[in-house]
Amino acid sequence: MFNQQEFIKKYVTKREKSFFSKDIMDNKDQLSKNIKGKSVLVIGGAGTIGSSFIKAILPFEPSKLVVVDYSENELTELTRDLRSDYNKFIPQDYITYPFDFGGEIFKKLFRGNNFEIVACFAAHKHVRSEKDHLAIEAMVRNNVFNTNSLLALCNEQKPEHFFSVSTDKAANPVNVMGASKKIMENILMSYTYDFKISTARFANVAFSNGSLLYGFNNRIMKRQPLSSPSDVKRYFVSPIESGQLCMLACILGESRDIFFPKLDETQMMTFSSIAELYLRERGMEPDYCNSEEEARSKAKQWNPGDKRYPVFFFKSDTSGEKPFEEFFTMKDTVEMNQFSGLGVIKNDFIPSIKDREKILTEFEELFERGDINKVQIVNLINKHLPDFKHIETGKSLDQKM
Repeated sequence: MFNQQEFIKKYVTKREKSFFSKDIMDNKDQLSKNIKGKSVLVIGGAGTIGSSFIKAILPFEPSKLVVVDYSENELTELTRDLRSDYNKFIPQDYITYPFDFGGEIFKKLFRGNNFEIVACFAAHKHVRSEKDHLAIEAMVRNNVFNTNSLLALCNEQKPEHFFSVSTDKAANPVNVMGASKKIMENILMSYTYDFKISTARFANVAFSNGSLLYGFNNRIMKRQPLSSPSDVKRYFVSPIESGQLCMLACILGESRDIFFPKLDETQMMTFSSIAELYLRERGMEPDYCNSEEEARSKAKQWNPGDKRYPVFFFKSDTSGEKPFEEFFTMKDTVEMNQFSGLGVIKNDFIPSIKDREKILTEFEELFERGDINKVQIVNLINKHLPDFKHIETGKSLDQKM
C-alpha cells in the first residue's frame, strides 16, 4: 500500500522530522502567547498550505477560527478532516464561508468582526496560469488587486499579525506568476507603515493540490502515463512543513520580514527523478517513452500487475520555466542565524502610498482597454520590476500532458 506521507519523508524531503520542529519548540511560549485566545481569519484556508497553517496553529488554541475559500467542496472536506482527527482542538467559534475574498460579502464579514490574526493563502500560484492577456489579468487581479483590497480593510481594523503567502518564484522572477507575487510583496510593504506585515517564500509543496506530484496519483488511478520535465530542479517541503513555516513567519516575523526555508542547492530534485522513485515505491519500473503519443498508447494497453509503467520525460520548453529556483537575490539583506530552519530577508524597501497607487492605476487603465495583449502586460510589469526577465517561448503548460 502506497503511503504518501512516508514517501515524502523518505524520498522527497528526506526528513523524518519537520525541518521547523526545533524552531517551533524554541518559540513555543511566544507562539502560545500570540495565538491562544485570539481571533483568526484564514483566507484560502481550504487549500493545501492554508489548511496546513490551520493545523499548525490549532494546538495553540485560538478562541475563534473563520475560514474563507471559494471552493465549497474543499471547505467541506477541511471541516470533516478537522472534526474527524483524534484529539484535535477546534475552537467553539469555528465557521467556514465559501466566497471570494475580493467581493462585497467578504467586506461585510471582515467589518463585522475583529480579527487579531489574518493570514491569506488565496492566490494564483501556478506558472500554468500564464497563457494570454485574460489569464494574466485574472492572476494580477487576484494576487495584486485583491491583496490590496484586503490590506485596505485591515487598515480599518488593524490585526496584530498579518501574513500573505509569497513564492520562491518572486526572487529574480522569469514568469508572470512570480512577478505578480513580487509586485504583491511591494504592495504589502507599502502598508507596513500602518501595521505589522510579514510574508514567506518557500519551495514546492510535495503533493499539494494541483501540483505535478499530486497529479501522479490521479494518473495512476486513471491508468494514464506519468509525464514531467527532466531538467527542472526544485526545492520541496512537506504539506505539514508548509503550514508550520507560514505560522512561524506570521506570528514571529517582524514587519517587512520575508521568511524562507534554509535549504541548500543539494536538496533540489527533478520531477522526473521523483516520478521514478514514485513508481518504484509502488512496485513498478518506468517504461521510458519518446513521445506523449507513445506514452498514451502504452498506458491504454497497461494492465494491473504489469511491472513497467509508461512515462514521458522531456526538456522544458514552456514560457516562464526557470531551471532552478532561489529564495533571495544578491541585493537582499539576509539574516541566517535567528532561526534553525528559517532564513529571513530583512526588507528595507518600502514603496510609498503614491508608488502603490501608481502601480494599481496603471494596471487598471491597461486592463480597461479592449485591445491589449500579453506583451503589453509584460512590458508594464517590466516598468515596475526592471529586473523581471520574462522567459517567453510561445508555449504553455496547457499544451503538455
